[in-house]
Amino acid sequence: MKKLLNKLGIYDLKSLKAFIVQLFKFGMVGLSNTIIYFTVYYSLVFFGVYYILANFASFVIGVTNSFYWNRKYVFKQTSEKKRTQFIKVFFAYGFTLILSTSFLYLMVDIIGISEFIAPIINICFTTPINFMLNKFWAFRDPGVSKARQSNLK
Repeated sequence: MKKLLNKLGIYDLKSLKAFIVQLFKFGMVGLSNTIIYFTVYYSLVFFGVYYILANFASFVIGVTNSFYWNRKYVFKQTSEKKRTQFIKVFFAYGFTLILSTSFLYLMVDIIGISEFIAPIINICFTTPINFMLNKFWAFRDPGVSKARQSNLK
């Protein structure tokens, strides 16, 4: 268990608190993305845009919003690797979109869970996965990890 916590950057009570705060902030950004997604999607559909195009546009706008706020507010990145991080964020969200859609299909069409309940269950699985992909891949700062490790020795 200690190894897992250390891999998550949790070494003591202070780093556990920081991890929980970061996860909460990530959730708040995710909530804003959801609001933005649905606002854009329903607005475009209302004005006659084909729903698949509306979905794509909403996804791009939501992920762009996510990138900005996660970079600035959640993971507090200042490096010049914006383009690389931006691409990684799109891949992370794209992966979890595919995973989420697969889980949704499995729960609704195979298991028989209500299509109103399944997305709530779905979020419980995909949000932590998306958080980990963003924290440890898209916004990973190897210099910080090495510094933390050297402080522990």
